[in-house]
Amino acid sequence: MDVGLKRELEEKVRAGERLTREDGIALYESDDLAWLGGLAHEVRTRKNGDVVHFNVNRHLNMTNVCTASCAYCSFQRKPGEKDAYTMRIEEAVKLAKSMEAENLTELHIVNGLHPNLPWRYYPRSLRELKAALPNVSLKAFTATEIHHFETISGLSASEILDELIDAGLESLTGGGAEIFDWEVRQHIVDHRTHWEDWSRIHRLAHEKGLKTPSTMLYGHIEEPRHRVDHVLRLRELQDETNGFQVFIPLRYQHDFVDMKDGKVRNRLQARTQMATGAEALKTFAVSRLLFDNVPHVKVFWVMHGVQTAQLALQHGADDMDGSVVEYKITHDADNYGTPNKLTREDLLDLIRDAGFRPVERNTRYEIIREYEGHDPARRESPQPMRL
Repeated sequence: MDVGLKRELEEKVRAGERLTREDGIALYESDDLAWLGGLAHEVRTRKNGDVVHFNVNRHLNMTNVCTASCAYCSFQRKPGEKDAYTMRIEEAVKLAKSMEAENLTELHIVNGLHPNLPWRYYPRSLRELKAALPNVSLKAFTATEIHHFETISGLSASEILDELIDAGLESLTGGGAEIFDWEVRQHIVDHRTHWEDWSRIHRLAHEKGLKTPSTMLYGHIEEPRHRVDHVLRLRELQDETNGFQVFIPLRYQHDFVDMKDGKVRNRLQARTQMATGAEALKTFAVSRLLFDNVPHVKVFWVMHGVQTAQLALQHGADDMDGSVVEYKITHDADNYGTPNKLTREDLLDLIRDAGFRPVERNTRYEIIREYEGHDPARRESPQPMRL
């Protein structure tokens, strides 16, 4: 990068001036990761100090049966296919109750787009889960699922959200976003929910008082300009609603495990490389710098590996997603070494080891408990891990 442009971008960031599309593309073109990470770290420290947020959550996938066959997805199964499953609501409640230990605060629910389950299955499942786990927040359903519910119920998204909120919904999930630009999206997504409907549904959720996450699936066939476009769409919607709490870059995964049944469901992997650790860190840094009106950037350690997740905390991220157990959507794809579970103590150790002070939060980013950092003297100025 030209020295003059680098200085100009530094000045804009430090003055709190909004970066442009061209600025975002220029940042991706920089090969100075230390400079880029340091600039993003300044912004995350200005917004969140030396804190790294985490929560104690579990993921529940009630069905993997799906009408869509998205090119990157290893989770979906067709009716009657080996390993296809759909839980009875009683089964889902029993499984959720078994996850209740360790002061669980959030249940994260995402499913396939099942062709035959009736609409009533979904609000009933939330009601029964909430009755069984009254102190656990229900973060459930992607915008793609809400759009699917419109089709199977004949109700509007507004009516659907009202009923789900009445049943106990506290937040949508951020899934279904992938990459919004149609140039890429038409090759990776096999459902009807694109930017227009994804944004419509999150806008409605925000109008009803829900705070939601936003995501981006990166590292497949997209180019940096598509990532920039994706973030700027979200930034513009955030200007309008102020309803996004967090942005979560999700690292695209190759499909390994499913080859045991003779099927590689990921149709992209023959022509893609998974993002390297350096590319992941660059994506976190640029996202933090561009998405100036979202409070938090989360690194989902399941998709990045534990060490890259720690480093992301020095490249713009301030949230390390929780104590997940059996995240099927990713673990049905990869076998590259992420554990199925990190306990609360594991997360505390990882956050402290990276030089930060852990803070446990709930779904709405309300503080549950603050913990001592590894070295209290470093609170005001955490020291970066060395690359």
